[in-house]
Amino acid sequence: MPDTRPPSKVHPKVTHRAMFLCLGLTALGLGLMGVFLPLLPTTPFLIVAAWGFARSSQRLHDWLYDHPRFGTLLRDWESHRVIPVWAKICAVSAMTASFLYMALFRDMPPWLLAVTGAVLVSVAAYVVSKPGRKPMPDHG
Repeated sequence: MPDTRPPSKVHPKVTHRAMFLCLGLTALGLGLMGVFLPLLPTTPFLIVAAWGFARSSQRLHDWLYDHPRFGTLLRDWESHRVIPVWAKICAVSAMTASFLYMALFRDMPPWLLAVTGAVLVSVAAYVVSKPGRKPMPDHG
């Protein structure tokens, strides 16, 4: 299998690398929680983790891209901007549940609820607009 990992862009400044590493580790932790919590999406956090690791640690970046479970998600995103159908369902469900919770059980000003709804609809539209699987190879 050819190496499909994107090149790492490790930042030359130590302070920047430390910030990107913290971001990557936090996103990885949230992504791992998403494996076990049905309404917490995994894929977006892994994409952020890969981005942070690409700028902080070649070793962690390569580990994540080569991971047997998560690597496929990242490689598919990198090469074709694919978000699997199950991840789309989880993401949109989590956004819907969050919005319903805020609308029904929290005392939020209507303008804030409207802004939150507009942002969630925009993010959901972006997620749904991405392909759900890799394109079939052309054998013609």
